[in-house]
Amino acid sequence: MFSTKGRYALRAMLDLAEQNPGKFVPLEEIALRQGISKKYLETVLKSLVQKNLLKGLRGKGGGYKLTRKPSEYTVGEILELTEEKIAVVACLQKNAPPCDRKSFCKTLPMWEKFDRLTHDFFFGITLEDLLYGTIDDVKI
Repeated sequence: MFSTKGRYALRAMLDLAEQNPGKFVPLEEIALRQGISKKYLETVLKSLVQKNLLKGLRGKGGGYKLTRKPSEYTVGEILELTEEKIAVVACLQKNAPPCDRKSFCKTLPMWEKFDRLTHDFFFGITLEDLLYGTIDDVKI
């Protein structure tokens, strides 16, 4: 299950991808179009700026814009940076403590395969795919 932070980050990134790439888009405009609290969205966008997915500018004429083309962002990248975890089970999370059942766990291969499928799915879709509705054309 994905948190609101991850879902809102994806919506905001997609919103910015629809705008003029040379202009900064005010936070208020994104929040209004997306129906997201301005205060919460600001927190989400600040984290994306810190991770260099967005560029932020304060003051008059300020706002946010993408740092790359929509085709260069994957859904997986955005979700991975905003979610604490996207692994399907706890033992496959990044920095998870070693599982004491790993050597004899009969279900681990299944979870690993499902985790790879999920990873490949999200990392195979770009903002551009979502923008132009070409998700069905994506090879995963």
